[in-house]
Amino acid sequence: MTPLKILLVDDVELFLKVEKTFFQRENVELLVARSGREAVAMVKAERPHLVFMDLYMPEMNGDQACRIIKADPQLRSIPVIMVAGSDRPEDILRCKDSRCDDVIHKPVSQRAFLDTARKYLGVATRTATRIEARLEISYGLGADRLLSHYSINISTGGLFLETPEPLPSETPLILEFTLPDRPAPIRCRGRVAWVNPPDHPKKQELPPGMGIQFINLALADMQLIRDFIKSDDLSPHW
Repeated sequence: MTPLKILLVDDVELFLKVEKTFFQRENVELLVARSGREAVAMVKAERPHLVFMDLYMPEMNGDQACRIIKADPQLRSIPVIMVAGSDRPEDILRCKDSRCDDVIHKPVSQRAFLDTARKYLGVATRTATRIEARLEISYGLGADRLLSHYSINISTGGLFLETPEPLPSETPLILEFTLPDRPAPIRCRGRVAWVNPPDHPKKQELPPGMGIQFINLALADMQLIRDFIKSDDLSPHW
């Protein structure tokens, strides 16, 4: 399984060590840069999937480095998250002017850090490659009340589930399913993003059912789905 590359940019070793611990159980390759200038060079060389960039650093500050990255047509699609040491208005303005994708503040909690990583590693969720895949999906409001139906397609952002009785939009769900040739199931939360009702379908080409968005999908599981989609055999998995 190809790991996701995440670049951590900070000149303070303590913060780097803390940030690294957040990804101990995830299938990620952590890259480190200690200045804005080094970060730009590493982004060009490594093309990471995501960058966390400290605002104030030696040689070149993070907002300057971010502007260089975002001005490069070959790099601008890489999400850059600025890490500010405070919520002072002037610091927030500097971050926003850098054309970064988001801003988080120190001290960074593990939950905020991982939630931001998941959000932007799935930045292409709405335009992600989607393949036909008929997988048995267990789902429900709680782990003790799971129903079972089959998916029609899947992407890294979610799936379409065929069911004659779709749940209302925004319904939170627990999901469990297994990819072909993967013995361990994927478990995550989800939500009903849209509904294709039996009586008045929004998409005639699809059966009754509901589009489900993945929530808090582990980075390793996201990469498993990526690898499944990018597998050599892209024929429908029926």
